[in-house]
Amino acid sequence: MNGPTALFQGLTPLAVRMRPTSLEEVAGQSHLLRAGSPLVTLANPDAAARAATSVILWGPPGTGKTTLAQAIARSSGRRFVELSAVTAGVRDVREVMQEALTQRDLYGQSTILFLDEIHRFTKAQQDALLPGVENGWVVLIAATTENPSFSVISPLLSRSLLLTLKPLTDEDLGMLLDRAVADARGLSGAVVLGDEARAALVRLASGDARRALTALEAAASLAIPDEDDDQDEAATPEISADDVAQAVDRALLRYDRQGDEHYDVISAFIKSIRGSDVDAAIHYLARMIEAGEDPRFIARRLIISAAEDIGLADPQALPIAVAAADAVQFIGMPEGRIPLAEATAYLATTAKSNAAYLAIDAAIADVRSGGFGRVPIHLRDAHYPGAKRLGHGKGYVYPHDAEIGIAPQQYLPDELRGRRYYEPKALGAERDVQARLEKIRRILDGG
Repeated sequence: MNGPTALFQGLTPLAVRMRPTSLEEVAGQSHLLRAGSPLVTLANPDAAARAATSVILWGPPGTGKTTLAQAIARSSGRRFVELSAVTAGVRDVREVMQEALTQRDLYGQSTILFLDEIHRFTKAQQDALLPGVENGWVVLIAATTENPSFSVISPLLSRSLLLTLKPLTDEDLGMLLDRAVADARGLSGAVVLGDEARAALVRLASGDARRALTALEAAASLAIPDEDDDQDEAATPEISADDVAQAVDRALLRYDRQGDEHYDVISAFIKSIRGSDVDAAIHYLARMIEAGEDPRFIARRLIISAAEDIGLADPQALPIAVAAADAVQFIGMPEGRIPLAEATAYLATTAKSNAAYLAIDAAIADVRSGGFGRVPIHLRDAHYPGAKRLGHGKGYVYPHDAEIGIAPQQYLPDELRGRRYYEPKALGAERDVQARLEKIRRILDGG
């Protein structure tokens, strides 16, 4: 081939061309598009002259946030203004508000302000939206991939409806691909989409419509021969699984190191280790590695897991996790994936105990609540001048002088005498610790 086929020359991207013009064309999100729902009501042209509630659309990329905003504006007849939080500032917001107020007062036209990536707006920038939203100068449709509870100011949240979008199902994606192949706005039937290629595109898209259509367009450009190539004019080119593989060399994971997916995947990783599911733990490790997660971050989480979830049930867990972190630091990636996998597998398959974690948290809780008391006088430092006159150290029994290396004496303050923080479990190596600790406590108590 000498270059791209004429079908793709000078055209906007397929994902943009195939954007629905009405809510009826929107794929997925049926839970938000039922009759009488806020979005359907907002799209009703008969309601365009009335005040409407602003909405915040929260969902993964490619689930239709921009599409819904544009379809609502077209269907309702409202004026549509789009800003991106990446490039817009407070001045841009105020100009939009002023123009919206003018349009409403002079022409009776309502304005929809679509603000993409609102989580990137600072508090001051979000504050600039409040007058227009509160007074109805604009209907705000804001989009975000991050949890609005953490990224959107409370006054704006309280004045808006929070609607959660779901990733598209395989059926939704398949329908979108079929429509894009046949529709005049799309590929106009210039190709046939084979079953294997269709399944591959759905799988690679991972619930993201934009990704599915972008990959389809790239695969179609490979399947359709240039005009200079010899071809059977009667045959419609078919997109094959090989075309898809060439167009997209790997699945692009939906994973934002600053977003929700980052926390979801690392949470699933740690919980899989804690739950002893080594296969799931390795899967989430692979997702983080392929998405470009900082391996040092993964290693730190393994160290925490070894101390928190395994503890003395397997005293080797923590050294192995630390060794994996050192190895990653020393050899780097991609080879660093191997010690990370080794540590992950070890932690997932070994015995578990959170007894040490519970012990320190319980002790901290006592200290914070004032439960600490004075250090027993026989344990106090007797080396500084005047300490012995105060009785410091008097009565202390040196454990090494005792026949079994443990002497009956009190170590906790009087106020906490008898308090138990560390309660080992009868799991792994901690089973032996449990039996030994019972004997130690009896001796210390003079039993």
